[in-house]
Amino acid sequence: MTLALDSAAQDLLFRDARTANTFTDEPVTEEQVQAIYDLVKYGPTAFNQSPLRVVLVRSEDARERLVQHMSEGNRAKTASAPLVAILAADNEFHEELPALFPHFPQAKDMFFAERPVRERAAGFNAALQAAYFIVGVRAAGLAAGPMTGFDFAGVQKEFLDDDHTPLMIVNIGRPGEDASHPRSPRLAYDEVVTTV
Repeated sequence: MTLALDSAAQDLLFRDARTANTFTDEPVTEEQVQAIYDLVKYGPTAFNQSPLRVVLVRSEDARERLVQHMSEGNRAKTASAPLVAILAADNEFHEELPALFPHFPQAKDMFFAERPVRERAAGFNAALQAAYFIVGVRAAGLAAGPMTGFDFAGVQKEFLDDDHTPLMIVNIGRPGEDASHPRSPRLAYDEVVTTV
């Protein structure tokens, strides 16, 4: 069986795409970010929750504040990336459900009245959307450098509030020289897929 996407698109999104650790100084424009969002917003989430929230770190002041919360190995690349995005889960996503899930507006109170339930749902579904976001960055011809090596509590306090949980930080731009490590191995199909 073949895939519907042509080979070039498959390469762009997956086979040739790599996590970037260095970037050129070419800026990432607001138009590019808008195009990425306009594509990836269609990725599925349960009840169409759409809990992902994105904070774009563009100012020098914000960048300096963010770099202080990064793990040592992630500081230089975060300081030099053309654009950095903080991806977070909105734990109050349910407030938008009447508009996002209009055929069943009572889902807001029926399923998501309790905060612990919302936090689990938000974390899982925002992680799905974060993956869509990374693929969207690749679809824009850019490279992404997703990282979880940072002080989560510090980033939350500095850039978010108690209703938003940071998931990852993504450096975005055109890959620079020696941007990525050699490709690591992947598991074989029969090591992952079981038929029952």
